[in-house]
Amino acid sequence: MIDKIKSYLEDIASANPSGADELESFRLKYLSKKGIIPELFDEFRNVPADLKKEVGQKLNELKQKAQEKYNSVKRSLITEVSSVSEIDLTKPAFPYPEGTRHPISIVRRELIGIFSRIGFTVSEGPEIEDDNHVFTKLNFAPEHPARDMQDTFYIYRISPEESNPGDILLRTHTSSVQVRVMENQKPPIRTISPGRVFRNEAISARAHCIFHQIEGLYIDENVSFADLKQTLSFFAAELLGRDTKIRLRPSYFPFTEPSAEMDVSCTICGGKGCNVCKYTGWLELLGCGMVHPNVLEACNIDSKKYTGFAFGMGIERAAMLKYQVNDLRLYFENDLRFLEQFRTAL
Repeated sequence: MIDKIKSYLEDIASANPSGADELESFRLKYLSKKGIIPELFDEFRNVPADLKKEVGQKLNELKQKAQEKYNSVKRSLITEVSSVSEIDLTKPAFPYPEGTRHPISIVRRELIGIFSRIGFTVSEGPEIEDDNHVFTKLNFAPEHPARDMQDTFYIYRISPEESNPGDILLRTHTSSVQVRVMENQKPPIRTISPGRVFRNEAISARAHCIFHQIEGLYIDENVSFADLKQTLSFFAAELLGRDTKIRLRPSYFPFTEPSAEMDVSCTICGGKGCNVCKYTGWLELLGCGMVHPNVLEACNIDSKKYTGFAFGMGIERAAMLKYQVNDLRLYFENDLRFLEQFRTAL
């Protein structure tokens, strides 16, 4: 066996793999699991006891020489490739392309700018909230379906059978931020709350389980529905153009009374009717209404002295209208072909 090992040592010393394929053949021949060296180690068990020391030393030397040869040739091949190819042909050509803002970030910034021009400040709050701020103080009844597990992502529930003010959940709207503002600030209050929200909904072209909202709140003495309508008219014209029309339809929300849904004339067909607006000429943009007295009282604001309005919209929906995007899922796929179209909207 010693003579066999000496023969392999001579072969390894004279071996000179000249390329990646030959180097891989060398590795397979000597170092792979079914190679020569592992086979010799298997035969080592049958070596007589008086020869084990000498054979073992030679076997370890063989393994070491084979590994050194492999590593040496591998380093030389890498060095050769790097010296020949000093230019990385995979790099993009100069000038290097710059990144772009995400369309949601673009529209969010634009919305904040529109409302800032008429006195609204930005308020932010936690995405992980408690039931008290998301539902209870916003006048949601204990049996309201929005509290159900089918609509809300609960992180920890004290009582699975019924909603509990101590429940921890992912906020379903940024109205929870408005509650925190009302708890810590006395009127007049004029604020907007942009942020990410979560709802247990099926993902489709018009819905997602994660999306972004911006909600507004104005509380002061003698605030009326007319103030709300004028604010929303200004907003629609600034975002979608001076020719944009709005309409308010009666609706219901637990935290406002009266409540309304605001539609805008379809930006894709100009109000003539298309498949996006379902041939009505109108697209729903946001919900709004006068702040319910119960909400004011829950936040220690005198509802007999103060009134206010609130509104809320999905930023994705506003971006869909502005850029005429017909599939909400595109915002979450990080497809560069889609995102690069917003390069000029920085």
